[in-house]
Amino acid sequence: MYLVLLIIAILVCLLLGVIVLVQNPKGGGLSSNFSSSSQLLGVQKTGDILEKGTWVLAITLMVLSLAINVAIKSGGTSSTGADYQEQIQKASKPSGPVGNSTPLTLPGAGAKPTDTTKK
Repeated sequence: MYLVLLIIAILVCLLLGVIVLVQNPKGGGLSSNFSSSSQLLGVQKTGDILEKGTWVLAITLMVLSLAINVAIKSGGTSSTGADYQEQIQKASKPSGPVGNSTPLTLPGAGAKPTDTTKK
């Protein structure tokens, strides 16, 4: 289900990009190259169709985004999720007795620094 919704969302994104690029904003754009579309339905109707298409695709993309989010959260109980839970529980438990731990020493902590200044 997730994969189908994701493919549809990608197609909607591509269509939305094409429609936005074809529109004629306040001074030109790619729609000036597509003069046949203006002659087919008239300038005003072409603008209305592209604007409505933009709104429909934008709302469709929002709905698909929410549906993808719901599809991911509902399918979250898998065997790998159980494996991750076990790893988290093992990591939160102490591995040995706490009182018998040896103190950490940094490498070179016991050595004295050499004097490199010239006299």
